[in-house]
Amino acid sequence: MALEPRTERQKAAIEEVETYGAHNYSPLPVVISAAKGVHVTDLDGTTYIDCLSAYSAVNFGHGHPALLAAAEAQLARVTLTSRAFYSEPFGPFVKALAALCGKEMVLPMNTGVEAVETAIKAARKWGYESKGVAEGRAKIIVMEGNFHGRTTTVISFSNDPEARKSYAPYTPGFVQVPFGDADAIEDAIDDDTVAVLFEPIQGEAGVIVPPEGFLTKVREITRRRGVLMIADEIQAGLGRSGATFACDREGVVPDVYILGKALGGGIMPLSAVVADRDVLGLFQPGQHGSTFGGNPLACAIGSAVIELLGSGELQERSRVLGERFRAGLQPLLDAGWATEVRQAGLWLGVDVNPDLGTAKEICYRLMEREVLAKDTHGHTIRFAPPLVITEDQIDQVVAHTITAFEQAATQVR
Repeated sequence: MALEPRTERQKAAIEEVETYGAHNYSPLPVVISAAKGVHVTDLDGTTYIDCLSAYSAVNFGHGHPALLAAAEAQLARVTLTSRAFYSEPFGPFVKALAALCGKEMVLPMNTGVEAVETAIKAARKWGYESKGVAEGRAKIIVMEGNFHGRTTTVISFSNDPEARKSYAPYTPGFVQVPFGDADAIEDAIDDDTVAVLFEPIQGEAGVIVPPEGFLTKVREITRRRGVLMIADEIQAGLGRSGATFACDREGVVPDVYILGKALGGGIMPLSAVVADRDVLGLFQPGQHGSTFGGNPLACAIGSAVIELLGSGELQERSRVLGERFRAGLQPLLDAGWATEVRQAGLWLGVDVNPDLGTAKEICYRLMEREVLAKDTHGHTIRFAPPLVITEDQIDQVVAHTITAFEQAATQVR
């Protein structure tokens, strides 16, 4: 099933993008022109419930008043100084983020993958300068099915053929093990291992939640074997999984947090690596940086994001409403229309029975019913609405989703 843009106006806007923009994404055929809260509006005034939240970058909803106020106030003052000088919002932001994470230092960057690259550099530097690994021999253990971005280094340890094809030669120094298998991690550690890098919940893979106790075991193993535990919480963190961090679900604190997406409130790119001084304190001037990293505008917004998370209300909403969402989708499993539904907070992965078609085809049907979600890996639909969504809106999405699956099943019959 394909879906054409609803009007000639949107068709023209899409053709312009497809003509002049590189084709590195395959968007749904809708052109968004405005957004507020959980809703986005297209060029022709049709309003949709956003169930993707820009891959969790818009956790707090589009145009959250507290975040807009922080952005507007800073926008009128100063937006960029580079790190050649200090800026007023930088100190309060890194102090607040360090406190949120229970760590001593913060290294801000812009995009999520920049933060992943930064964490890799930090882990190798720690391995050479603190652990005593011989230069050039550092290894980092990663998980099968991982998604940490698409830079050359990061795709070197991906097993997604779409991400890897035609980009060799690849960067060495990574060992891949099955996600969720703590024993495999322990077996892979040797004297040259400096870190274990993982997503506590694999988002791009389809909201894959590891077996209960996995994070606890990884924490015990890494501490005992003297390697860093690095948690990529770029998608899973900052309330998405029903807790501030997905690692909180097992009461685990990693050595290094990698944060991004929602940290910028859906307004500015903002990411960060957060760790104690024995890791991040190894960086010296000139050894790592970014012109825009930690810019005043992003830092002001980031501080407002941290303040929003302070009460725990959004995390609790994510947990409670996520359970409501999951319960509402049970009929999909009962009817055999979905083969699995995975859920962590307001983050769900729904595997479509292949007899009904592809996940993208179901997303087309949802779009026709004014719900926007996104497929991944052909058979999984990801739902990640803003954490400010209401019970009634959850129920609307559930009803539309069941109808979309039912229509697909009817057509197959």
